[in-house]
Amino acid sequence: MIELRELSPDDWQVWRELRLAALEEAPYAFGSQLSDWVDAKEKRWRARLGIPGSRNVVAALDGRPVGMASGLHTEEDGVVVLVSMWIAPDGRGRGIGDQLMAAVERWARDTEAHTLKLSVVAGNERAHDLYLRSGFADTDESGDLMPDGIHHEQVMRKHLD
Repeated sequence: MIELRELSPDDWQVWRELRLAALEEAPYAFGSQLSDWVDAKEKRWRARLGIPGSRNVVAALDGRPVGMASGLHTEEDGVVVLVSMWIAPDGRGRGIGDQLMAAVERWARDTEAHTLKLSVVAGNERAHDLYLRSGFADTDESGDLMPDGIHHEQVMRKHLD
């Protein structure tokens, strides 16, 4: 059974466990690196979960956390971003990604956002396919520079009507 739960800063240890697992298992998929977070103190983890107006969701499979995603406001009025999306390998192919994305989209709509954006690393076809299936479209916008200093993330956008 899949269960979604919104996290608060008090749940920092759950977020820490998943985030470190994500950065170790899929370092190619994130702008952050494991070395950026592995020695982070509790205060930093709590601050990440306490970003004003954010929504941080964890998916548990049979009571065990296996996925995560966040929604954050941007400086653009009505535009929010989906970030930190990751599903553990043993949780993939079970609809967890769809449920996490739906939770962030509900939050976005509740905040009266008109656009939900995300960034995906070129070559991460499984994630890219999930995003396309969920109604996102590729844009010409170049995302953040990846840790390799060469490649940029691909920005995708979904209009929330």
